[in-house]
Amino acid sequence: MGTERSVGSSNPRETKAFTVVSLFSGAMGLDLGLEKTGRFRLLACLEKEPVFCRTIRKNRDAGRLDRDLVLFEGDISDIDPLDVLKSAGLKPGQLDLLVGGPPCQAFSTAGRRRTTDDPRGTLLWQYLRFVDAMRPRFFLMENVRGLLSAALKHRPIARRPEQGGVRLRRDEEPGSVVSQFAEAVSSLDGASYHMDCFEVNAVNYGAPQLRERAIFIGNRYGAIVDFPDPTHVHPAEVAEEQPPLFPQQKLRPWRTLRDAIGRLKERNPVVLDFSPRKKGFLGLVPPGSNWRSLPEELQKESMGKAWYAKGGRSGWWRRLSFDLPCPTLVTMPNHASTALCHPEEIRALTLRECASIQGFPHAWEFCGTTSEQYTQVGNAVPIRLGEVAGELIARELERLRARNWQPFSARPIPFRAVYIKAHVRTRQWFHRGKTLVRGLGQLARESDYRPMKTLRRTRAL
Repeated sequence: MGTERSVGSSNPRETKAFTVVSLFSGAMGLDLGLEKTGRFRLLACLEKEPVFCRTIRKNRDAGRLDRDLVLFEGDISDIDPLDVLKSAGLKPGQLDLLVGGPPCQAFSTAGRRRTTDDPRGTLLWQYLRFVDAMRPRFFLMENVRGLLSAALKHRPIARRPEQGGVRLRRDEEPGSVVSQFAEAVSSLDGASYHMDCFEVNAVNYGAPQLRERAIFIGNRYGAIVDFPDPTHVHPAEVAEEQPPLFPQQKLRPWRTLRDAIGRLKERNPVVLDFSPRKKGFLGLVPPGSNWRSLPEELQKESMGKAWYAKGGRSGWWRRLSFDLPCPTLVTMPNHASTALCHPEEIRALTLRECASIQGFPHAWEFCGTTSEQYTQVGNAVPIRLGEVAGELIARELERLRARNWQPFSARPIPFRAVYIKAHVRTRQWFHRGKTLVRGLGQLARESDYRPMKTLRRTRAL
């Protein structure tokens, strides 16, 4: 474990910026989003991966981060929260905001779930250990949306009740991870936290990417916070002839891949590209389509056993469209089943293109091998989503500061899970027995992503 600090640091309490400590910082996507609000100052961050730490140092030393930022390099389980707090010049209860996104592979629905049988699942509780010790005024935790339905223990499908197995135990039920986490938050000694979780999609807030996330916001003042309504919607929902979904604000159409990278010019791009074999198949796929545009014999040849699998498999041999938002960025855009092929060129999206889609500043530098750089970008939180969450928390902190930090409620308030138009319905790929390809005649409009009807739904967490 290592700790680094630049000389000449100033007392954070001498400024009006709200203080922040960051855990699982990665390539700093969430932190850059907070910084864009102009309301926060990042004092310390913690990251385990050496190459990610190199990225943080490089950008800090180049002046793209606060030069006084303290970097703790090491496993979070080996680091004392009070040491981190001391490095920031603060005592328990004085930190304004603790942020972080514990690694989420154990809960992702994109692959094989292992829930807390995977040691990474316990990182949620390491995050909570820092909340317990630091007593921040607010905490912000983001994760994959699949966390909300994850179980503490995995029961194989063949042994579940619908297949004749015994009734699921409490720790095997969907959602038991978050239920236990919420119980742990409510039982923290010495501080009564209220927590809400918001299911959101970055595309609805101005990011040019479909990316569903779970945003947990907690505070120890009984403040009821609400994540804002979407500012960007499906283009059909902006049409004048349709009534506005959210009348309190002017809605804008989703930002597209063209908005993000259409004017981007690179001299020496870093690219994790497709093999010649993969390019041969992708060259037969028009922009906006995927494996379904190949002749059936080529579908079977190129996909193998995956061709017989159930599910959409929409990532196989996928060519992007400039006229749609980008699908969720992944760490391996050159993989056959998660392809992110450029709309006009037969190649994977470059590192800088992916970074622009995530919202990273153009000058931001990534260290490591090509694969390691893509991992940092693909795992990052969209900067825009961090900015929206930061604006919300800054307003609440300002409101509390004006009250001299007097709580709004001394009694426990039920935790909530609030769904805010998080799921974007997938494209319609077939119509009257034919494959739809975006941009071809009258079927183009039907091949777009479709508007979502459920806007906001609240349930007990």
